[in-house]
Amino acid sequence: MSSDNINDRNTITDETSLAAIGQKLQALAQTGLTYTKDRYDIERYQELRDIAAQLLARQFSMNKATLLEQSKLQLGYATPKVDTRAIILRKGKILMVREADDKLWSLPGGWADVGDSPSEGVSREVVEETGLIVSVEKLLGVWDRNQHGHPPYPWHVYKLIFHCRELGGELRLSEDSLELDFFDPQNLPPLSLTRIVPIEIATSLDIIDNNKSTWFD
Repeated sequence: MSSDNINDRNTITDETSLAAIGQKLQALAQTGLTYTKDRYDIERYQELRDIAAQLLARQFSMNKATLLEQSKLQLGYATPKVDTRAIILRKGKILMVREADDKLWSLPGGWADVGDSPSEGVSREVVEETGLIVSVEKLLGVWDRNQHGHPPYPWHVYKLIFHCRELGGELRLSEDSLELDFFDPQNLPPLSLTRIVPIEIATSLDIIDNNKSTWFD
């Protein structure tokens, strides 16, 4: 391996670590502001939240004021956000959605909504994104987004991937997607890495094919 490749790997690791530090600082500030009553501690946690926003804004080339406003909307004890994704197979091929924002492909899914159970959330996302009605067969994996090669992101996210089977409906596009198609797992299209990475798909398919236990972490 060349020294340039080593330096590239170190740079990626450093960026990921700084993003995780920013996430942790934001979470500490949010939780502190939730519980503290002391006005001096409130000022300190507000300053910590500002530092976190400044760090994260630099990492993601975002406007600090915008990111700070988003941070202020995060209330209560800070916990990871939850993203749900569906593995849907038809004759051995996997259903994928081409996303409108980055023109790349992902598994159907999205943020879990308050009030939904995990299975309700992924079923709703599948209907909204693809038009298909599904049954949720198995939780295939719970993935910490920080750990598996996703690009850095301002918020800490857990990704829940489910095996779903078609019950009905017809394929149709949503306003957030450009295409829908089934792909051979050995010949996948360019992936939207902010949403899904190859190891998550490969591990999920291995669990389905070999009836393995749910993966986690």
